[in-house]
Amino acid sequence: MRLATFSHAGRVSAGVVDSSQMRPFAGGLSVRDAVGLGVAAASALDLLPGVPRKEVQLLAPLQPASIRDFVAFEEHVAGVRRSIDGRGGVPDAWYDAPAFYFTNPHTLLGPDADVPFPAAAVARDFELEVAAVVGPDATIFGYTIFNDWSARDLQSREMRVNLGPVKGKDFAGSLGPWLVTADELSGFADADGFLELECTASVNGVEVGRDLLSHMGWTFETLLAYAARDSRVVAGDVLGSGTVGNGGCLAELWGRNGTQEPPPLRDGDVVTLTVQGIGSLSNRVVSAPPAAPIPAFRRSLGKVNP
Repeated sequence: MRLATFSHAGRVSAGVVDSSQMRPFAGGLSVRDAVGLGVAAASALDLLPGVPRKEVQLLAPLQPASIRDFVAFEEHVAGVRRSIDGRGGVPDAWYDAPAFYFTNPHTLLGPDADVPFPAAAVARDFELEVAAVVGPDATIFGYTIFNDWSARDLQSREMRVNLGPVKGKDFAGSLGPWLVTADELSGFADADGFLELECTASVNGVEVGRDLLSHMGWTFETLLAYAARDSRVVAGDVLGSGTVGNGGCLAELWGRNGTQEPPPLRDGDVVTLTVQGIGSLSNRVVSAPPAAPIPAFRRSLGKVNP
């Protein structure tokens, strides 16, 4: 089953993708409502008459309460680390547990939406990921494509504070084109539970990256268990896989090549991410209006760094 949120005739609805039609849920339920019921109950929900897919605008499949974005691909870590801070290799601590950061659930975009990068950002990048959506009772309800857009020049500066990415990340993320329930992808799982899905990324129709999702260091079930450890995860939360290797983002290639080739994204560039068994997600890069300058820091009386 594939669930989607879409706009039609000025109204936002959610429902099931049925061949060439979108079948809205009766009663105005959202995708997040359906996720909270579990796959079996969601598949039994009453549906309204279909709307032709060609007449709707797809939106982000759901609005999650939180997004934990993991970094589960070793090759990505090695390449981006060299690009961001000039150091090669993978930190020893990375192998201890699946690390993640929280990103912004309020700036999610759907398919074909323009992505407004900070006007000051010049090292503009995409990140090809698969996201798992948590179901009830700490299960995985399904999967969608996640583009974790990144302003690498902003990210490089702010991560020197050792708190992780900040404004270099939270301006936008894309989800879509829809949410595919886990049972539809179970046939792609290998003996260890990794999903052998082919993932590709292209810019303006030119492929720049290709990898298998099964190259993750941990399964999604392990990511979910770690997210829930000493904490709380609820139905509808999103868990990003982290960026795939072998060109899943430009920064990895910059770190490997030693130059910004391929070049950073520019206004008008269209990025398309495709994942086997799920679909494709495309967005166009634009610039947001210039932001107001940040007021100067007021130094305290006791100088830390005289």
